[in-house]
Amino acid sequence: MRIVLFLLVFLTGPALAQTAPTAAEIAAYDGLHRAAAEGDAAEIQRLAAAGADLEARDRVGRTAVHVAAFVSSEAALSALAGAGADMNALDGEDYDAVTIAAVADDPELMSLALDLGNRPDLVTSRWQGTALIAAAHLGHDEVVRRLIEAGAPLDHVNNLGWTALIEAVVLGDGGPRHQAVVQALVTAGADRSIADREGMTPLQLAEARGYTEIIRLLQAP
Repeated sequence: MRIVLFLLVFLTGPALAQTAPTAAEIAAYDGLHRAAAEGDAAEIQRLAAAGADLEARDRVGRTAVHVAAFVSSEAALSALAGAGADMNALDGEDYDAVTIAAVADDPELMSLALDLGNRPDLVTSRWQGTALIAAAHLGHDEVVRRLIEAGAPLDHVNNLGWTALIEAVVLGDGGPRHQAVVQALVTAGADRSIADREGMTPLQLAEARGYTEIIRLLQAP
């Protein structure tokens, strides 16, 4: 069963599950979506003042907020938030701006989204996870540290039966960035006793993979 789950997430993990606008889609955008894609804060403000629908969606359910996150435009994201756009909206694949930035390993944009009202505890993606779980999976250690500081839930269990700590082990490579993720989660008080659906704890999973440094971190008092 574990092999099936691993292949499922490896082949269709969060980085692949998210669908950024293509060049063709961006070229076809108009209104707020175009302004967001171009990072044009002044145009966003003008369109919002003229009554543009801040929550309008493209063909795959992206609002202008999602587009701004995908193109990593702080100016567009700030302008949309200032105009009253929903910072916690989920796109058609159930991702919010924070999770988009977390997967992109874009801690500055993610922190801005949080400052603008995007919640760190949203349940996102087809796996019913969180931005913290996605970042832990990918070894995005600075993103993980910032999400922890923002109050992201440490022990949320997704529909695969995995926490952020488990994902950092089972989907990580055991290298320095995943070690840093495990260190951050352990230091913050993540529950090391939560096991996967086969009863394996993060420590047992790390031992099975021979991740020596992660084993040490998980064994620390």
